[in-house]
Amino acid sequence: MNLSISDEITMKLVHYLITKENYQPIVVTGLENEIWLENTDKPFSVIRINNNYIHNNEQLEYDKFKAKAVIKEIKKKTLSINIDMLSILLDVGENVNLDKAEDKHITTCSISSIKELRNNKTINEIFPAMKEDKLEDQDPIEFFLNVTKDINESTTKKNRLYEKIFSKKLPIITYVLMAINILIFLLNTAGIIGNGLFYMSGEYFKQGQFWRVITYAFFHGDIIHLLCNMYSLYIIGSQIEQVYGKVKYIVLYFLSAIVAGLVSGLLNTNGSIGASGAIFGLCGALLYFGYHYRLYLGNALKTQLIPVIILNLFIGFAIPGIDNFGHIGGLIGGLFASLIVGVEGYTETKDRVNGFIVTTILIGFLLYMLLFR
Repeated sequence: MNLSISDEITMKLVHYLITKENYQPIVVTGLENEIWLENTDKPFSVIRINNNYIHNNEQLEYDKFKAKAVIKEIKKKTLSINIDMLSILLDVGENVNLDKAEDKHITTCSISSIKELRNNKTINEIFPAMKEDKLEDQDPIEFFLNVTKDINESTTKKNRLYEKIFSKKLPIITYVLMAINILIFLLNTAGIIGNGLFYMSGEYFKQGQFWRVITYAFFHGDIIHLLCNMYSLYIIGSQIEQVYGKVKYIVLYFLSAIVAGLVSGLLNTNGSIGASGAIFGLCGALLYFGYHYRLYLGNALKTQLIPVIILNLFIGFAIPGIDNFGHIGGLIGGLFASLIVGVEGYTETKDRVNGFIVTTILIGFLLYMLLFR
């Protein structure tokens, strides 16, 4: 089995980028002899490997035009403002001026041999460990088989992760939270317990009634209030429980409720009850999750979640009596809590530690403002 130089370079690049740098293939229709890879956590969010022959500057300009068109579509799908791309050309004519391919967000380099790959300044600066990948020193057949094996193993591992995250799960925690809310509403309606001791009030909180920052989230004013919140909790909570898991879901829910309660106590003089602050926090957690998986969920974020959040905030400002301070506080709390629990497959321990620090600072600031100002 004989491999051409471009095939060997392509396999080496793809092997390294997928197995060592966690890039993922992007399906781009209508383009031949090109491989597109994506990892939004890297300096180059997109890497393109182009095996097509570029024989003059006019063709290079057209190639740049095509690349920018694809990048534009990826930006729409991933809700990205800017994407920096590394375009690697493997078959370039001698008279082609690569400077014409440069763009503010596109870096272009030409590689025609393994030696050039090892010595390319741009690639070495971004991926210094690529020099240690010695696969091409093997027999061509062994090289091909090992590359294929490693890529398949990496892909299988990622597929298991995606299956674990996105597979349908019974939303037990969501059902429990809904049951607690409904039970408390029935007890309240029957006169067994009242919300006077449990609604969130900045004034009473200052007097030492700290439980209110949690208990308010389980009381509702009337049946319409309860039904709207429970429907929202079922829809949003089920999604959170599926993608984050049960333990993280509990952390997200209660931290969101706490931050929402503190913001409401600080800014809302009328008091507050209801689970909507915590539910807005879950929306914030979905935004955070969707940011990391936006290559898959970008359209859903753009057409479903973000418009729903904006619409509900608008309704909160337009209709008197709705505690929009709590909603905004919950949304912020959910985003910060997401930093603590992290997103599986993306978040590292240091990110969770940073999330814990900034969330502690946020809650400490709100407590200070509420208790001592």
